[in-house]
Amino acid sequence: MKMYMKSIAVDDQSKALDFYTNKLGFVVKHDIPIGEHRWLTLVSKEDAEGVELGLEPNVHPASRAYQEALMADGIPVSAFSVDDIEAEVAKLEAAGVEFTQPPIKAGGATMAVFDDTCGNLIQIVELHV
Repeated sequence: MKMYMKSIAVDDQSKALDFYTNKLGFVVKHDIPIGEHRWLTLVSKEDAEGVELGLEPNVHPASRAYQEALMADGIPVSAFSVDDIEAEVAKLEAAGVEFTQPPIKAGGATMAVFDDTCGNLIQIVELHV
């Protein structure tokens, strides 16, 4: 068994698509209209056949409560790996991404957290192995 897709709830799929493609550099894998929403998945440019990131509409009350609770407590909903966290933070800040946690070292990793503007905090991690 291997991982196929990881989903995160977003408050606006179009806004999320703009952020995740134009700010973070992901590319669209699937964009299929389904009623008033879309089956919308993205992949990394560096791993087009890898795990897909689903941008799910945050319409279910339980999903919205979960998202709001994580945001209120400063807990990231997901994490992405990077090769050079300092360079990635500088690039994202230059693109207008707002970090809620600057890079900090913790054990064998350095991590930072940013706001995806769609109701989520996202962590980026550089592993030092």
